[in-house]
Amino acid sequence: MSDSKHPKIENPSSKLDKWYAAWFDTPYYHILYKDRDYAEAQLFMDNLTHYLNLPEDAKILDLACGKGRHSIYLNQLGYEVTGADLSENSINEASKFSNEKLHFVVHDMRIKFDEKFDAIFNLFTSFGYFEDDADNLTTLKAIRDSLSEYGFAVIDFMNVDFILENLIPEETKTVDGIDFHIKRYEKDNHIYKEISFSDKGENFHFTEKVQALRLSDFEKMMEEAGIFLLDVFGDYKLRKFYKSQSERLILIFK
Repeated sequence: MSDSKHPKIENPSSKLDKWYAAWFDTPYYHILYKDRDYAEAQLFMDNLTHYLNLPEDAKILDLACGKGRHSIYLNQLGYEVTGADLSENSINEASKFSNEKLHFVVHDMRIKFDEKFDAIFNLFTSFGYFEDDADNLTTLKAIRDSLSEYGFAVIDFMNVDFILENLIPEETKTVDGIDFHIKRYEKDNHIYKEISFSDKGENFHFTEKVQALRLSDFEKMMEEAGIFLLDVFGDYKLRKFYKSQSERLILIFK
């Protein structure tokens, strides 16, 4: 499977005026989030692939894969995996793990793939970043059009109500000797995270901004995209979703 089969962004660096492209492409993004729970992520992948009852030779697309840790683990489970991400740096890093059943491509999630997948995973709140709301619908349609006839897709998003109830307005995280000063707040139906830090005598400031999409928002978009929502879970153990209690909003659709 050659990369030429995949539609690509002509020049990913031209996207760097978008906050997510600029921030996700820096080494500091990966430093700040390096301690994410791998065991929890692998448990989620185990539960998900078991629930979906994917065939052993299933082709999986990990959409917005970052440095590919989930892609790599899914490949270790035996699946043929394509990891796709907007960040060239992340894909370059992930590609070190490529093999004949594990491929990585620079790709804009708003563009459908030419090939079809048995499962498409969009994990750990990698949705709702776009300035234009219409891009969310475009992305859902691209996912729909990249699925095989019997394929399933999964969006793992934050549960906005739980997040807002438990929001930590300010904190400082020290990772690899760098003090990351973090502020969180809600504004204009978005959840913001302001990240300020200094390194090697230089000051940096980045802003993460994610739409505060709730289950009803996804249901409306999915109906418009001609997508059938099969199930909703509230955590990585695939337990029932409770609006005020669940940490995650996990949507299974086809």
